[in-house]
Amino acid sequence: MDEPHAHVPAPQSGEPRVELTDVAVDRFRKVMEHEGLGAGYGVRIAVNSGGCSGMSYAMSFESEARPGDAVIERNGLRLYVDRQSAPYLEGVTIDYVVGLHKEGFKFVNPRAARTCGCGESFSV
Repeated sequence: MDEPHAHVPAPQSGEPRVELTDVAVDRFRKVMEHEGLGAGYGVRIAVNSGGCSGMSYAMSFESEARPGDAVIERNGLRLYVDRQSAPYLEGVTIDYVVGLHKEGFKFVNPRAARTCGCGESFSV
């Protein structure tokens, strides 16, 4: 019998369920404003191989979608997700947290079997 997190399902048709907290949306907007990026920009959310737990999250600002991207609107913020990353981001919530030792974006992935201490990598 397979363990619940032993594999990731095949990419779904349509956009993945990715949620952003209001705090995360506000922080993305503030950084975009600080960087001088206009309303035409959005945030690319991706998953790459690597990191201490096997996979890591990546984010960057982009002005347009690439072929095959899912384009997701959340609270007026545009997210771009490539086909390969979509299954790994299904059900993820992105938050922005401030703590004594760390401040930054936090990915809450209910399907991750293991995450690292830094919170930037995971395995399924």
